[in-house]
Amino acid sequence: MNVALAILVIFFAASLGLGLWSRRGKDMDMEGWSVGGRNLGSIIVFLLLAGEIYTTFTFLGASGWAYAHGGAAYYILCYGSLAYVISYWLAPAIWRYGKQMKLLSQPDWWVAKYKSRTSGTVVAIVGIVAMIPYLELQLAGLGIIVNATSYGKISTTTAEWCGALALVAYVVVSGIHSAASNAVVKDIIVLVIVVALGIYLPLHLGGGFEHLFQQLEGNGIPDTWAKSGVSLRLSEHGYDMGWFITNVLMSTLGFFMWPHYFGAVYAADNPKTFRRNAVLLPLYQLVILFVFFIGFTAAIALKVAPDGGANNALLEIVTQELPQWLVGLVGAAGLFCALVPGAMLLTTCGTLISTNLYKPLFPRASAASAGLVAKASVPVVALIALYLLFQGGQAIVNLLLLGYAFVTQLLPSMLASLLRKNPVSSWGATAGMVVGVVLVTWFSLDSSVYNEGLTTFGFLPGPLQHTAIGIVALVANIVVMFVVSAMTPGSRPAPEEDSRQPLATATSG
Repeated sequence: MNVALAILVIFFAASLGLGLWSRRGKDMDMEGWSVGGRNLGSIIVFLLLAGEIYTTFTFLGASGWAYAHGGAAYYILCYGSLAYVISYWLAPAIWRYGKQMKLLSQPDWWVAKYKSRTSGTVVAIVGIVAMIPYLELQLAGLGIIVNATSYGKISTTTAEWCGALALVAYVVVSGIHSAASNAVVKDIIVLVIVVALGIYLPLHLGGGFEHLFQQLEGNGIPDTWAKSGVSLRLSEHGYDMGWFITNVLMSTLGFFMWPHYFGAVYAADNPKTFRRNAVLLPLYQLVILFVFFIGFTAAIALKVAPDGGANNALLEIVTQELPQWLVGLVGAAGLFCALVPGAMLLTTCGTLISTNLYKPLFPRASAASAGLVAKASVPVVALIALYLLFQGGQAIVNLLLLGYAFVTQLLPSMLASLLRKNPVSSWGATAGMVVGVVLVTWFSLDSSVYNEGLTTFGFLPGPLQHTAIGIVALVANIVVMFVVSAMTPGSRPAPEEDSRQPLATATSG
């Protein structure tokens, strides 16, 4: 066993131990398991929300895109900062209503606001469909990281199975507490490793930051780099300004529509937490710049393309240039980047299946049986994600963008529900979401529109032909939502009625 592998094993065991230990002294009823009893402190909520930034997407996807697509990677830096501006107003509103109505899941919001179990069921299905590729992303990244940083001693498939089994074990036992306990370790090690690599590698291999960017701009570029055609500008075919703006817009609008974000928001003990986070998290996201620096350095330093494609750029340069003990720490950071968001995703999927699919079918089911269904669904979801992963996945960034395309379809009816007099009916909300999701599915399966994550809509003007599929679907979603609402005014919720009526009185319409 080499030093890197030994470090990986130690940190993996620590993650598993922390996840299982975190349930100690906690009430593990459905509320405690899914939203931590609504009493997680500011620091933990901050780290859970920050976990959306620092996942395997950051380690592999962001660096890989900087390596392969240059300036197109900047969209990653833009959308998070914009989304936190929205969260300054949105997250406290979600928290207050969630606490008042004792909501456990994202679909519960639609059930309570629209008095419609049907809307809640649609939201639950959309959420699960979106989270499975996101979970697939985490497991794929984990496999790549462990395989590379163990110098091939652990196969990608073995690492993916081990990660999935660990996630299932401590999510079933500890729920959201498993993610909360590991989030503290994850953010400390990730910040240290990413900043250190983002400074050291450009200085060591790129000749310093000024020299690195001069080469990227075309001054003194080595022959190997010149052939790659990558630029800091949006010069690559398909990744133009229309692609950039619409993907930033889609990701910004969908950022807080992920079901596990609702769970993290419900779990907070104070709404002031979110406004502090909205101020601090954009600064926290600047660390992604160091990930870009690693990818840019790899683009000029690697003589041949990394095995496994662009996703492996960071790991390829790390294993070539760093001692084994440091490679092990990089692998440990990547390990936690997969396990923490993975735990949040599995906990949320279990909550949605139990609360919004099982309970409506069996309204007389006991709280104990609902909790059992939530926990039993965790290994099922993990197996589905593994199955899809083994069928062959796309690039990590493309998987994330596809997930965003789905969850963004929830935004219009969500925003409408915040109005004092909601103009959208329950049937309008449901119809709009269904149309949006169907279009995303259709476009993503149509190779003439969606190919390797790049969209091409020939019917749009030139600058907009590479518009994100989620934005095109969102436009249709909004139109259908208002048209159907105008045709079904009787199903609109009464003003302020939702704040006085408990969730249990929601109808099935």
